[in-house]
Amino acid sequence: MRLVLILPIVALAGCSTPSFQGLFGTAAAPAIAAPVPTLNPTPPPRPPVTAVTAEQFDTTSQAERDAAVVTEEPTGDDQALGTTIASLGPPAEPGIWLKTPLVTALTAGRVEYQGKTINIELRPSGGAAGSGSQMSLAAMRLIEAPLTSLPEVTVYGAP
Repeated sequence: MRLVLILPIVALAGCSTPSFQGLFGTAAAPAIAAPVPTLNPTPPPRPPVTAVTAEQFDTTSQAERDAAVVTEEPTGDDQALGTTIASLGPPAEPGIWLKTPLVTALTAGRVEYQGKTINIELRPSGGAAGSGSQMSLAAMRLIEAPLTSLPEVTVYGAP
């Protein structure tokens, strides 16, 4: 009697092998994320699949981080686009960027947060005005915002 109960379980367990895939349809290939459009001709590499810490996920180089930090008074070539609440974006998406409804095209800009100003890539989020934004891990670290917070940032871009 026990054999009769175990036999269907064993039979179904074998259905996951490639030779039985045709019986129940084909297995879906794992999804591979398409590369994100970027202004950077040599974007930082994706983090390793074994990444678990913020340092491991942040693959921007020291030179990229140094170039992003604004140390002088802005020249006024850009204008305030507005303020937005920014949450942490996907940590595996490298670079220094902000996905925001304040822009409709990929463009260079900057953000300010509590006296810190960084140059940043502004990416359109496609969201409705006022729907909030997502900021890269590297950018959140550069403005020194806690990664679990929702900082309100002022966004500047080309008029």
